Amino acid sequence: MGGRRAGAQLIGGADRVDGVCVLRTRWRSASLAAGWPFPSDWELAAVDEVCIAAADGGDLAAAVAALGRARAWSGSGLDETLLDLAALHAVLASDAASGVGRLIDLDVVPSPLLRATALGWAEVASDLLGSREAVDPATGMATASYLRTRLGEVYRARAWVSHLLLFAALDVSPLRGLPRSVAMALVGEALREVFPGGETVALVGPSVAAVLARRDGVLSGAVAGVRRLLGRRLAVDSQLRVLGPPAVWSQPLPDTHSAACELLARLRGRAS
Repeated sequence: MGGRRAGAQLIGGADRVDGVCVLRTRWRSASLAAGWPFPSDWELAAVDEVCIAAADGGDLAAAVAALGRARAWSGSGLDETLLDLAALHAVLASDAASGVGRLIDLDVVPSPLLRATALGWAEVASDLLGSREAVDPATGMATASYLRTRLGEVYRARAWVSHLLLFAALDVSPLRGLPRSVAMALVGEALREVFPGGETVALVGPSVAAVLARRDGVLSGAVAGVRRLLGRRLAVDSQLRVLGPPAVWSQPLPDTHSAACELLARLRGRAS
């Protein structure tokens, strides 16, 4: 995969958007044929960025590094991530009329692309490895890693349509040290009081918590109830009165586990 040459050869003079779509479709087919384990988890925004880089002759190494990070966030192992890269290489190295099955060989993928993908994956995987405990000790809530595991169970049971995520966020930027943890612990308490049925209550990021609940277990007033209860709890502590009102909202689960993990990753990076 000479990167620029291979992508340009595949796209040729075809319309750029059509070319990106063709590449994406052929890559997905090749990856599934090579043994990608969960077809619904293959879709990621980073896939489109790789296809665009290949179509435009851009920096393919940077694009596959980002894909490696995204795959790790979504729970994919290194073996399947690199197999997916080999499928991409086979598609870029073949013409549209030929089959790619016999060309899917990790040993022939250029080492710079292998290295970039593996390092991108390892960068995120090492962060996740350090947070595999089930409970955050400062707040008593489950960790984001545990929530991703629970989401994986929901998607494997094909039950994402019957579940949703309810989020509660605080702007804790005025606080430093222990008061931040106290504020988020109060968020966890409020969520558990409104959802007492054993739902997963997790700390998604420094200022965001979430509840994974069944849709039929979420009363129409749950959002307002969490907002009202949390407001009362924060008002009791003089150090926490400086905080603005909490943001509380619910949303359905996306169609794939990887998309749900991407949503958590975006919220994990929310300003705090």
